[in-house]
Amino acid sequence: MLDTLKQAGKQIGRELNRAWDNLAEGWRELISRSSHALTHFARDKETDEAQQTALATFPNWSLLAGEVEETEKDVLVRIEVPGMNKEDCSITIEGNVLKLSGEKHMERETHDSNYHLMERAYGAFQRTVPLPRNVDSDKAEASYKNGVLTVRLPKTAAENIRAIPVS
Repeated sequence: MLDTLKQAGKQIGRELNRAWDNLAEGWRELISRSSHALTHFARDKETDEAQQTALATFPNWSLLAGEVEETEKDVLVRIEVPGMNKEDCSITIEGNVLKLSGEKHMERETHDSNYHLMERAYGAFQRTVPLPRNVDSDKAEASYKNGVLTVRLPKTAAENIRAIPVS
């Protein structure tokens, strides 16, 4: 009987270690792959008191997952902005950095309800995406479809790389 309990204890220990390793691996991957996607949503101080109370328990952080793809002619940036309208987004290019800012608005059918799960963040945000090449921002195009914002940025011919001799 004692041997059976010892074996069960060892098995439980192995399973707990394996579960912990899987959890730790998941967190490491989330942090390494998504750390730039983790975006802070700031609350508007002018929101009415009832909505401020409701928003107090909502997350201030959310993922705006993205990808940067380079083709022969373009740099394509895609960022998921679910639950937003294209009018709520603003895009600027500063040097080799794309800046996406906007505001995600909360929509409720009624104010006399209770939330049992809240994982969505609301408010103003800004997300920066470094670009791998120089781009022609004057010829940039943006589109929005199915909650994904796509920005097509034509690459410039010259890379503006110059060697500087050390004297």
